[in-house]
Amino acid sequence: MRSLLFVPADSERKLAKAVGAGADALILDLEDSVPAERRALARSMSREFLARPPASGPRIWVRVNDLASGELLADLAAVVPAQPAGLVLPKIRGPEDIVQVTHYLEALEAEHDATPIALLAIVTETPAGLLRIGELLGRMPGRLAALSWGAEDLSAALGAGDPRTSSGEWRPTYQHARTQCLLGAHALEVEAIDTVYVDFRDSAGLAAACATSRHDGFGGRLAIHPDQVSIINAAFTPSATEIAHARRVIQAFAAGAGTVSIDGKMYDRPHLKAAQRLLAAAGTPVPRTAAARTPGGA
Repeated sequence: MRSLLFVPADSERKLAKAVGAGADALILDLEDSVPAERRALARSMSREFLARPPASGPRIWVRVNDLASGELLADLAAVVPAQPAGLVLPKIRGPEDIVQVTHYLEALEAEHDATPIALLAIVTETPAGLLRIGELLGRMPGRLAALSWGAEDLSAALGAGDPRTSSGEWRPTYQHARTQCLLGAHALEVEAIDTVYVDFRDSAGLAAACATSRHDGFGGRLAIHPDQVSIINAAFTPSATEIAHARRVIQAFAAGAGTVSIDGKMYDRPHLKAAQRLLAAAGTPVPRTAAARTPGGA
């Protein structure tokens, strides 16, 4: 998933606008963007929206409230029967939160004959969640599909100020949180999704941030405004030049060599794996000759 667009689930106007934004996924929000007194309405509107999904539009996810809120079971009871593609779990405190939600889902899915619903966990919004990312390894259910991170809730939990410097860079605590999320996602072999870019009017800043995200190893980004979606999609879509180069790398390794030379540069097996990963992200088949000779090839 390149782009995941948050949309308040209690706003019919915003839901309608979000459908045409071009996001890979919409996240119907039952949490922070919805006032407490409107959450029942948001649940009802989410259920109705899920019952009539766009014919060829984005996958529909739902951000539920966290376990400590007292709202989670009502959220799950409302949306699980309508079978969203996935749920976003905010403010987790450790692996036990994900395990507990999984138990709830298994019971509701069995009751409503629903297919398994994927999970995206936001793993840095509480100090405990950040410190315990390593504990996710070896304990996570197969339905965990992605990790993401957030700075604002962590800053609030710490009683801190703006998590960014005056130049827009992350302060050290939040850079650490971002790195831990990225490493955790790759260790778990799930998608790594970078956090929101809050200044939705700053297109150039978002493009630069997305370029950095992709360079660092994130596969997509959360969005808070429809205008951000096309920028995010472009940044996380391999270009024709990148695809052509990846094909050259793979073809060069087709004879089974451990290292190859292309245009005066030496390439070894990590470059081959990176080329295969890029073609997979682009939805481009890996050449059969290379796939048959490399680990994990199809």
